Amino acid sequence: MGGHGHGEPYKVPDASMYKVENVPKLVEVREALARQGLRDPWLRNEVWRYDAKQFGTHATRLRAFMLRGFVWGLGLTAITVACEAALGGDDHHGHGHGEHGGH
Repeated sequence: MGGHGHGEPYKVPDASMYKVENVPKLVEVREALARQGLRDPWLRNEVWRYDAKQFGTHATRLRAFMLRGFVWGLGLTAITVACEAALGGDDHHGHGHGEHGGH
């Protein structure tokens, strides 16, 4: 069975496309670590976060995450409200609002 419903399997990108040299902020981190005699072998794993063309910015990723499912949620809310209105679900019987004797 193919991945993503398009009939083609998911292809893992080649790690060589992620180069620390292409991200000035990560170059600064690497140099700061080197000045202290340290090295981060996993620094390349952070390159994708700075590739706005392919992965978007932090803000666009956050917006996509927050809005995912919003249309479905809004539609289901509208259907729920319409069903309750059609079935008379808003008459509030039996909710203890003082209808039965007041002391």
